[in-house]
Amino acid sequence: MSDPQRPRIGCGAAILDDQNRLLLVRRIKAPEAGHWGVPGGKLDWGEAARTCAEREISEELGINILAGPVLAVTDMISKDYHWVAITYRATSFEGEPSIQEDHALSAWGWFPLSALPSPLTAATADAVAALQA
Repeated sequence: MSDPQRPRIGCGAAILDDQNRLLLVRRIKAPEAGHWGVPGGKLDWGEAARTCAEREISEELGINILAGPVLAVTDMISKDYHWVAITYRATSFEGEPSIQEDHALSAWGWFPLSALPSPLTAATADAVAALQA
């Protein structure tokens, strides 16, 4: 008997610098390969979601963040996958971003909220809407 399909959970954070620019990464892996999004990754068994966002961003970009309040929760459901993405607002960060996982990310950058690249991941679009509300 095979295991039933279960949703996967991704956790990330919207990180704004002192010029109010948003840190985005370009994804290599599906779903949403080629899209720009807030950094983050998959929740591990037994891990708190906020801790996941902080860990994944450190692993991906080599920076340390403090994940603050939840900005958005996004459901991504298709025939082939079911993800739930939790996006936090980072209340602080330290370090200079650099790609640590070149199998997962192809680029990163700081972008003004008024001039974001496209396409954006669904979770990032929801987070940006929350930031601008």
